[in-house]
Amino acid sequence: MSLIASASSSSFKQVPAGMHLARCYRIIDLGTQTSEYQGQVRKLHKVMLGFEVHGEDSEGKPLRAETGPMVISKTYTLSLNEKAALRADLAAWRGRDFTITEAKRFELKNVLGHWAMISVATTERDGKEYSNINSVNPVPQYLKKLNIPDGENALVYWEVETGDLQVLETFGKGLQEKIRSSPEFQARGTKEDYAKASGAFADLDEEIPF
Repeated sequence: MSLIASASSSSFKQVPAGMHLARCYRIIDLGTQTSEYQGQVRKLHKVMLGFEVHGEDSEGKPLRAETGPMVISKTYTLSLNEKAALRADLAAWRGRDFTITEAKRFELKNVLGHWAMISVATTERDGKEYSNINSVNPVPQYLKKLNIPDGENALVYWEVETGDLQVLETFGKGLQEKIRSSPEFQARGTKEDYAKASGAFADLDEEIPF
């Protein structure tokens, strides 16, 4: 199975608000999750895109956590319907909307390893501050000419029905619990039933639109 789209968490050190250069370093299938919006409970297939962030904060300090670049992620419903958030962000990122044919079948792994400019905003909830990705945009040409830095995190593409369980164990506890709660994961067989996924991709096309 591939993550086919058809018609938010971060590191312990919060990514500051602003526009940042970022690289999509992991795509994680969360399976079907229960969500509530305006009193309506729905079960929707969710996917998470994770970005490593490069650059400096407002004080000129590198955007670094203890173990590497600061990271931030955004969770989407796996849909390319006209009003879907995933479609809006991907269309902005690639610089054009999807054609009818493209919207019927788009492999999400195509964005893995690509660079973007992400707009981050901070919000406060229950006395805690959170960083959220507001939008995903293409990298301006002038920045590309200044040389994009090397990515640091290994590229990870993980699908709930077939993903390597050892890779799953490297995710945060909360993320693991969310994935394990999905009906797709609970329907899996034993670890021996699945071939291990490599978790990394090489020779990806560097040009957008994906």
